[in-house]
Amino acid sequence: MPNLVVNGALCKCSFGAAPCTLAVSPAGKVNASNMAVASIMDFSTSCVSGFGMCSSMANPAVASATAAALGVLTPQPCTPMIAAPWAPGSSSVMVGNYPALTDNSKALCAYAGLIEITMAGQMTVTAG
Repeated sequence: MPNLVVNGALCKCSFGAAPCTLAVSPAGKVNASNMAVASIMDFSTSCVSGFGMCSSMANPAVASATAAALGVLTPQPCTPMIAAPWAPGSSSVMVGNYPALTDNSKALCAYAGLIEITMAGQMTVTAG
């Protein structure tokens, strides 16, 4: 069973150099473990800010810098270009009018990167 993704979850891009923290928009107002739950619509640059340096040749900035460096791959700052919502979303939990985001959801960047959730953000602590 997939976990619900909450504010502060970590995600990664297949062409990014660093993980990114997901910022959940306040629109849904659904909580899990006292944290705001993300929906599949949390994919804008205000939610996914960037993954450090991008190494995708589909990114015009990377391609241009690489050409200027005579073919040596030259990563450039990441600016995610996610054009569609995360998929799949939860089949049973809604946030506002949209399915909740789960840790098996993925998104695609226009620069060919696959974006995945690496940590849903909910923590379970047990006393020893």
